[in-house]
Amino acid sequence: MTRGNQRDLARAKNAKKQQEQQKKKNASEKTGMSLSERKHRDAELMREKQRRKEEQSLVRSKLLTNFTCLKVL
Repeated sequence: MTRGNQRDLARAKNAKKQQEQQKKKNASEKTGMSLSERKHRDAELMREKQRRKEEQSLVRSKLLTNFTCLKVL
């Protein structure tokens, strides 16, 4: 037998890899969300983020407008 314990080591390594993949799979299943639910949630978060960003830009533009009006006077 020329391979020695290489085959056993490879099996052990593969078993460990399979366990880690199973843990990741179980962790994603624990969230309880399907792909479409995650997409919907993410889209909602992005809309909220965009809305906040627009509010900030609106406030900044008002401040700049007020500042330039004061500067002209």
